[in-house]
Amino acid sequence: MWKYEKMLQYPVNIKKRDLKMAQLINAQVGGPQGELGAALRYLNQSFTMPDDVGKALLTDIGTEELGHVEMLQTIIKQLTAGATIEEIKAAGFDKHYVEHGLDLFPANPNGIPFTTAYISAVGDTRANLVEDLAAEEKARAVYENLINLTTDNDLKDALLFLRQREIVHFARFKELLEHYERKNML
Repeated sequence: MWKYEKMLQYPVNIKKRDLKMAQLINAQVGGPQGELGAALRYLNQSFTMPDDVGKALLTDIGTEELGHVEMLQTIIKQLTAGATIEEIKAAGFDKHYVEHGLDLFPANPNGIPFTTAYISAVGDTRANLVEDLAAEEKARAVYENLINLTTDNDLKDALLFLRQREIVHFARFKELLEHYERKNML
C-alpha cells in the first residue's frame, strides 16, 4: 500500500540537549492538537468521504501526519540523548522518566497520555472537514508557540518545516470542501 523510504521528510539534526523542550514538543505527538490524533482522524474519515478525491486526500495527509510523528520523535530522541539523572531531575523530566525512561511516549507536556477522545468524527462530511481545517490551524498555532520558545536554530528549522506543512494541509482541506460544495456533495 505504501512505499516507505527510510528517511525523514525533513532532516533533523539537533545538537544540543534540552529536556524541557523535549517535553513541550511531545505535545505535537500525543497532545490534543498533535500529529498522532490528526493522522488517526484523517485516516478514519477517509473511508466515509463521498468520492475518491476525498478518500485519497485524507489518506495522503493522514499518512504524512504519521511521518510528522516520526520527525517529532526523532527530535525528542535527539533532545534527550545522553541525559544524566541530574539533568532529568533539573528539567522536571523525572515524571516521564519514572514510567518510560528515555523511551518515547505520546502524551501532552503535563504527562497526560494520548487518547482517542482527541479524534472527532460525526458522520457529516462538511462537519468533519471543518474540524480538519480547525485541527490544522490549531497544530500550526502550537508549532508557532514552540518556535517562539526555542533559540536553537536546528530545532527551529525543523519546527518551521512542520508548521508550513500544516498551512499546506489547511489549504488542501479547504480546496476539498469547496470541491464538495461546487458539486453539491454535502
